[in-house]
Amino acid sequence: FSSIGHDWMLITAGRSVERGEWNTMTASWGSFGVFWNRRVITCVIRPTRHTYSFVEKADLITFSFFHPEMKKALQVCGSTSGATVDKAQEASLTPLLLEPDAVGFNEARLNIVCRKIYTQDIDPHLFIDAQIDTNYPQKDYHRMYLCEILRVYQEEKKT
Repeated sequence: FSSIGHDWMLITAGRSVERGEWNTMTASWGSFGVFWNRRVITCVIRPTRHTYSFVEKADLITFSFFHPEMKKALQVCGSTSGATVDKAQEASLTPLLLEPDAVGFNEARLNIVCRKIYTQDIDPHLFIDAQIDTNYPQKDYHRMYLCEILRVYQEEKKT
């Protein structure tokens, strides 16, 4: 719970670091679990986010987790748009191609490469607790992605 809700994560999608064909965003909503007998990560992205179009086009999504001292970098990635700013440069992060079509970060303690297996738009008519709608003053409801974990890249322990 603290890795996502308190420490945050970066959600990244794209094909090429060299050509700048990728984007990332900070997220603090999501979950780990088992669904359809598969290990999964669930995340939600608002259609108004620049990263949304990258995730929509991609088959793979990378979830990157950092040590707490990196939170300022994640604040930069959550408060600037990749449409106008080079987030990696602004946040002093080093993007790297973990495998074809999977971009992660050298500074991450954990990069998890996932494949999208299901998506669904949040429907406010289905909120059982009406208070949830207060999270959407602009009525820009998230799209949910259920992503199967394919590979985990963990930082090497420093001795």
